[in-house]
Amino acid sequence: MPWSDLLNCRERLPANPDLAEGYAALLEHLGPVTPFDLALRGGRLMSSPGLAFLVGYQAALRALWPSAPPSLGALCATEQRSLRAADMQTRLADLRLSGRKDFVTAGDAADWLLIAARSEAPGEDPRLSLAVVYAGEPGVSVEKLPPLPLMPDISHGRLHLEHALCERLAGDGWDAYVKPFRSLEDIYVLSALGAWLYGVGQDSQWPQALQLQLLALLAGCAEASRQNPSASSTHILLGGLFAQFDGLKAQIQQAFAEGPQEWAQLWSRDQSVLEIAGGARAKRLAKALAGLAPLSA
Repeated sequence: MPWSDLLNCRERLPANPDLAEGYAALLEHLGPVTPFDLALRGGRLMSSPGLAFLVGYQAALRALWPSAPPSLGALCATEQRSLRAADMQTRLADLRLSGRKDFVTAGDAADWLLIAARSEAPGEDPRLSLAVVYAGEPGVSVEKLPPLPLMPDISHGRLHLEHALCERLAGDGWDAYVKPFRSLEDIYVLSALGAWLYGVGQDSQWPQALQLQLLALLAGCAEASRQNPSASSTHILLGGLFAQFDGLKAQIQQAFAEGPQEWAQLWSRDQSVLEIAGGARAKRLAKALAGLAPLSA
């Protein structure tokens, strides 16, 4: 991606209450893009942190599954707030899915859904597969849930599967998909929200030093996006990026306080989205650091 596309951008797309239509309009505006381009340029164009998050989430899905359709999608893994295979009740058998996923980001607007499901034979240890279903197909229904205080412009839903026909993706559901997606989501959501902040900084004439520091953060995100999301080294790089972002928080808060209040209110409402996965991210970082070769005496 030419960085000049970001540096010279002075526009923002209007919010669309229909998330699927809004995402389609973004893709039409951007043209063909890589996942990182989508997160960076798309995040800059969004009118709220929530919409920037959604763009980063879509970018992460495409990094995970390069063959993903261009329309809005979602990954459905969590059940009862757990990602452990042993805790999941959703089952895959003979290319049919049955079960429930309790929290699906933009689930009511998604055109396709990636489902993590148990697929082991009776008596075997829990094993996950990943399958895709499409909205509106028999046995696939999404119950829209009330908006949350955090990112209320991004809907979420509960997915119900009743013997739904699916396509099974190649590879182990945990190692090839669910596990790496946690790091991919961190990378691309940080990229999209960083680009949104940079855009607000441009529009609000934040101090040049802060704008340059945000650009440096985004450059680091670009490098992280090129790494294997399952590698320990990537977890360490990602930890460094979040530490870099944490070091900017006081400057960002001061800049918002001195600028238009509509931007400050949006950021105050939604900024904690970056903290949701903080505990799991810290555990991955600690494990990666513990695996480093010791310093020689």
